[in-house]
Amino acid sequence: MMRSARHAGGQVIGLLDIGTSKVACLIVALEPRGPSILAGMNTAFRVLGFGHQRSRGLKAGVITGLAEAEAAVRTTVDQAERMAGVTLDDVYVSVACGRMKSDVFAANADVDGGVVARRHINRVLDGARAYAERDGRMLIHMNRVGYRLDGAPGGGDPRGLAAEKLTVDLHTVTADEAPVRNLMTLVERCYLGVAGLVVAPYASALAATSTEERRLGVTVIDIGGGVTSLALFADGRFVHTDTIPVGGHHLTFDIARGLQTPLAHAERIKALYGTLSTAPSDGREAFSYPLAGDDEGVLSKTTKADLSEILRPRLASIVGLIDERLEQCGLREWAGQRVVLTGGTSQLVGCGAFAANLLGAPVRVSAPDAAAALPAAISMPPFSAVAGLVAAATSGEGIVAIDQERDTLGQSYLGRVGSWLREGF
Repeated sequence: MMRSARHAGGQVIGLLDIGTSKVACLIVALEPRGPSILAGMNTAFRVLGFGHQRSRGLKAGVITGLAEAEAAVRTTVDQAERMAGVTLDDVYVSVACGRMKSDVFAANADVDGGVVARRHINRVLDGARAYAERDGRMLIHMNRVGYRLDGAPGGGDPRGLAAEKLTVDLHTVTADEAPVRNLMTLVERCYLGVAGLVVAPYASALAATSTEERRLGVTVIDIGGGVTSLALFADGRFVHTDTIPVGGHHLTFDIARGLQTPLAHAERIKALYGTLSTAPSDGREAFSYPLAGDDEGVLSKTTKADLSEILRPRLASIVGLIDERLEQCGLREWAGQRVVLTGGTSQLVGCGAFAANLLGAPVRVSAPDAAAALPAAISMPPFSAVAGLVAAATSGEGIVAIDQERDTLGQSYLGRVGSWLREGF
């Protein structure tokens, strides 16, 4: 499915993360002796190009201004292509919009002939897709949780085994159709094809956790600019995701209101002085900032302790909402108590300890695996999603691929990806 340009060093793929705060594009070449390999990947790669720009025309992950968003994406991709010295044909795109919903269910098929064959698996997947897309939802991810033969575990590949009934336990992620189609339209307006859609929190989790963590069970919380998302893994399998339309931008707005300073300065204050810990010196450590609407040069002062009092209620609200979603999904015990924080907001001083206190579980803050020899510009929490797209694209697990030779906005979207999904299982 990787149809992008080729490079002297090997197959080249493009990864595109279109977020509320930034647009990031990564171009890598898959090489047997490449210097980088993310946890859980079997393929080494070399980073050829990287670009990122401030996002425009998006709110909470949803496109609100197509022309503005297009300009940001074009500039970002051009920056990455110039650095890499290649021109991309298509890209793998992260998806965090459309009120994503996870569903774990079992699909069954009778095994005529008494021995499981590919046609029986295909029959199960056909029924699963029809079930997943009910109520007009768009399927953007489907992965196997496990096989069962006559109710007993069927291992990794049941073909050739005797049984009367085949059951496949599946995890699907669906989204509202319009926001996802708008995202695809945005990419196509930049003269790029969509090689595949990747659930953004899934990609972030692949970059921010190890294979062992996912096998033991882990919850990954990505606090982005406009969206906070979570991804749950149990026994190494992706089993749940959810999003809430609140993120780091809301902390910036709180600072702007609380200190009566312009948004641009509020963002700078958050990055330079934002803290969630309570050190005695914070009450004495003052900094100056301009007031909104006042003449140039008029400054006010506050302390890091006062700034912390502005940040803590909002982050407590975000963590509280995530905690509620975890309770509602009913999978918290299956995924274990391990929690990993990533995304730009996780860089706030004391964020991990603050979240751990609220969740009552050990929490660590993580960036894309430093052992993967990624460039320093990418090995940071804000770029977990775009880095994780590499692992998602090369594994292919669960990714819904798009046939670019046909109308991607047509009614037969799921039918066109059916054969690819079968191959992935």
